[in-house]
Amino acid sequence: MNRFIRRLALPLCFTLLAGAGVSCGKDKKSDNASKKSSSGATKEDIKVGAIFDLSGPTADIGTPYADGIKDYIEYRNGTGGVDGHKLALSWQDFKYDPTVAGQLYGQYVSEGAKVFMGWGTADTEALRPRVTTDKVPFMSASNAETLTDPSVTPYNFFPGASYSQQMRIVLQYIADKNKGKKVEVAFFHHDSPFGTSPLEDGKKYITDKKLNIGFTDYAMTKGATDYVAQIGQAKAKGAKYIIIQNVPSPAAVLATNLASAKSDAQIVCLNYCANEIYVKKAGAAAEKTIGVVPFAPPVAGLTGLEEINNFLKAKNTDAAAKGQGYVQGWYTMAVMSEGIKNALAAGGTLDGAAIKAGLEQIKDFKTGVSDPISFSSTYHAGLLSAPLYQVEGGQFKKIQDPIKVEK
Repeated sequence: MNRFIRRLALPLCFTLLAGAGVSCGKDKKSDNASKKSSSGATKEDIKVGAIFDLSGPTADIGTPYADGIKDYIEYRNGTGGVDGHKLALSWQDFKYDPTVAGQLYGQYVSEGAKVFMGWGTADTEALRPRVTTDKVPFMSASNAETLTDPSVTPYNFFPGASYSQQMRIVLQYIADKNKGKKVEVAFFHHDSPFGTSPLEDGKKYITDKKLNIGFTDYAMTKGATDYVAQIGQAKAKGAKYIIIQNVPSPAAVLATNLASAKSDAQIVCLNYCANEIYVKKAGAAAEKTIGVVPFAPPVAGLTGLEEINNFLKAKNTDAAAKGQGYVQGWYTMAVMSEGIKNALAAGGTLDGAAIKAGLEQIKDFKTGVSDPISFSSTYHAGLLSAPLYQVEGGQFKKIQDPIKVEK
């Protein structure tokens, strides 16, 4: 009954956001959770604001990512919090709407959120000026390179390799595989800032490195049921590689269309379509797809899955069932928590500037599912490298150790 009432309240919550400042989606595990120190004094909760896409155009990968963040907070609070401070999470489904993202950001910051967990490129870019003014450390799932320079975006961070760096890695891989040959690349992308984020940097890398690569981009329009026309254009250009910057569902449609057209072009997925959701939706058409995977698929034997699987055992599931997006969400929150821990260890007031400094102190943070993550006062992306995986027998398997290229 309580869950039924809460669902009824959500639409009302959106209506009241601007006027009454209603706080929706508070995590039950972290709400009103304070902890007493050994001296008997209560340690104050650290408030965390978050927005997730659970029902918008990127919900296929947004949902498991959100679950990873929420479950990490539950896990961390269950093991003592961050230096005895519980993490109090307030969140809401913003449906990939930047306007709603702005409303929720303002609400949670006004309620005292010390840090904020964002989602996409469109909302993160829209919030950049406010994040800078408010001095709220903001860690997004967006890996846009525009968020990496602290002189421009001092409070934005993300733990992975930027989309532009992923593009450089793929282009260098293609060039190395085709030495002495001219090769045509088609770049299919989500029709949004997320999709176009690595476009110009990819072109620049080809020019700067004098790569013998032709490069044409094709927008994957929202709501499209197929990409047959764009495939025809790419085929006419002689495309041998198709790089996809999109989420799993439309990428799977594209792969299926390519298979129906009997295309022999090599598909290469950047971060957000290189996962088990894409493989399941594309079926046989996903075979041989190469993926740039900064955070490894949750397969048996990875040391970084032990903590997750021990937590999930009580829920009768495991990391493999939850998927790659879940693992990325888990470790994104783990990295933010490490920054908070460093800030607390430094003493003084726990504010945005202190947490920013704490994040910039992170060096070689080991996840077991990625290269070690590091930030600095001059660069706010956690990775400069990523391995390559390829779909074989319905699973992504590593074919190349992490590749690092210069910009």
